[in-house]
Amino acid sequence: MSTSEFNGLTPPGASLPDVQALAQLANRFFSALPGSPPSGPTAPGGLPPGLSHLSAPSVAQPAQEPPPFSGDLPLDANGINPASRTAGVQPILTLNPLDWGLPSDQELGQLLALRSPERSSGAPPHAVASGGPSFYFLDAVQPAPGGAPGFDVHLVRRDFPVLQERVNGRPLIWLDNAATTHKPQSVIDRIAYFYAHENSNIHRAAHELAARATDAYEAAREKCRGFLNARSTNEVVFVRGTTEAINLVAKSWGQANVRAGDEVIVSHLEHHANIVPWQQLCAATGAKLRVIPVDDDGQVLLDEYAKLLGPRTKLVSFTQVSNALGTVTPAKQIVAMAHSAGAKVLVDGAQSVSHMRADVIDLDCDWFVFSGHKVFGPTGIGVLYGKEAVLNETPPWQGGGNMIKDVTFEHTEYHDAPSRFEAGTGNIADAVGLGAAIDYVQKLGIDHIGAYEHQLLLYATRLLKDVPGLKLIGTAPDKAAVLSFTLQGHRTEEVGAALNKEGIAVRSGHHCAQPILRRFGLETTVRPSLAFYNTCAEIDTLVAVLHRLAGGRRH
Repeated sequence: MSTSEFNGLTPPGASLPDVQALAQLANRFFSALPGSPPSGPTAPGGLPPGLSHLSAPSVAQPAQEPPPFSGDLPLDANGINPASRTAGVQPILTLNPLDWGLPSDQELGQLLALRSPERSSGAPPHAVASGGPSFYFLDAVQPAPGGAPGFDVHLVRRDFPVLQERVNGRPLIWLDNAATTHKPQSVIDRIAYFYAHENSNIHRAAHELAARATDAYEAAREKCRGFLNARSTNEVVFVRGTTEAINLVAKSWGQANVRAGDEVIVSHLEHHANIVPWQQLCAATGAKLRVIPVDDDGQVLLDEYAKLLGPRTKLVSFTQVSNALGTVTPAKQIVAMAHSAGAKVLVDGAQSVSHMRADVIDLDCDWFVFSGHKVFGPTGIGVLYGKEAVLNETPPWQGGGNMIKDVTFEHTEYHDAPSRFEAGTGNIADAVGLGAAIDYVQKLGIDHIGAYEHQLLLYATRLLKDVPGLKLIGTAPDKAAVLSFTLQGHRTEEVGAALNKEGIAVRSGHHCAQPILRRFGLETTVRPSLAFYNTCAEIDTLVAVLHRLAGGRRH
């Protein structure tokens, strides 16, 4: 049955078992939330406090205000609550989101929808909401307008073979997505197909396989262009990943343009890959590296950033999402402020591209970099976006085949971008695999992905805050699906090992971001990081293990 919005009417075909299943589902969800509603009896049959009434389809009767539950569940043999018949309007479930500290009916509906189990479990096949009081009937597949994201996480999970793995006898729970993401079967198949049917070097032969390989490689470049909303494929350079892309800019544009006395600005949030190349550049040129500070929530301080900008500022390089804290930076504003000072800007999108829409035209950045393996693609491939004019004014980083127009012993003439930066035989197969990964993400919809992950993050944050001795590090209001924490009395590596025994993969360490952790007086944290194939049930398992640890021995 399709899902639709209804004005308080029970969806057609809803049965008493459906309604009871919904009640049990709601109970599991609300029992996981901190706090409780201010009043309201707990009804038998698994109903949580705060539900005003529950009923199956009604018939038109004189309007009558249904009383709250007390005693036995007041449903007759037809699944109707005789005491709650109204004039043709009968909700399944009435909830007050304010009782649970939620800001809106929509958020309540989204969070409830996350708790929907697999379709095969017999859970009710609807997720609907009405105006006024909220009436929800859950479904993981099709949302009500404005409701939860329009994909079924349980169907999505079937696309990822590694999620069927078992670790220490337990189902794998992959919460290390900030380090790398897993690959859908379509990406694995596309790479295998390339090697089976298209394998050749590109651009430099007249035979059939060279044409196939070239077409596949350049088609992947076009997919990356569309994914970033770049103006031209000439602005898309294939590299090994984010680290190589940043080094390319530092070693080519940087060495050609940065001089003694100039200043390069980074933020305190940066990954080492967006610190070390600029340190090397400054050491080689006599320039100075300056740092945008952050507040105690992990947000960049724009007022302090404004004070750093000046006529000596040559370049600003910053992350759009912190890999250690999950902070989403005000990227568009940071770029605009840098440009107003006459500086060029590089945006590190390694942690943002899998969570939010990338639009380099809207950002107006000069460079944007990301890695394929962070966005469900292969390792060893990534993208450097650069404005075409900037790229063509930049000397090549490496020399060799594929990037030249003409070579004599006295002189070499280079191609324009992107070829001028792709010397030698590139990672052709994995570029094609990256194109397949982008196809997969685009099919699901990056906005749907972001909305689902946001609600998953809210759910995880609420539960983690209830673990005794657990302290979340990085509490900015605008965050991507990254959580970083310490657990009192337990070393981070001990927490990681305990989670691994239960099949849960998290990162414990400094996350190649030592400066930002030291800003909070830490050397290491535990970092669960989420993707769209994670579920609330996995978070429940994570939190249960942490509760056991918190209740155990102390150092």
